[in-house]
Amino acid sequence: MMVLSYQDVEAKGVDEGAEKVKMRWLISKEMGAENFAMRHIEIDPQGYSPLHSHSWEHEIFILEGEGVVTNGKEEKKVKEGDFIFIPPNETHQTRNISQKTMKLLCMIPYKETR
Repeated sequence: MMVLSYQDVEAKGVDEGAEKVKMRWLISKEMGAENFAMRHIEIDPQGYSPLHSHSWEHEIFILEGEGVVTNGKEEKKVKEGDFIFIPPNETHQTRNISQKTMKLLCMIPYKETR
């Protein structure tokens, strides 16, 4: 069993296509997790993840702030307490539309993800 603070994990910038986004891998294969990963993501005001798709699903929970999630065709507003399911192969992007840092947890299964 492990108990840690998310603040003990280094926040790193996200790959190209993202703007003003930092991510912490809270639970990962490196810790011994074989089935899924948990990531803490912070998106600063006017920041966004890349518009992309991949073969695995996402489960997202909004901890703080508000923004929009889009599939490139339609947008849905999200706020603190909302959760999002993104199926495999669906194009998606999360954008912060507020003046406050948006914080979220994102869980993904381990397949081809890392």
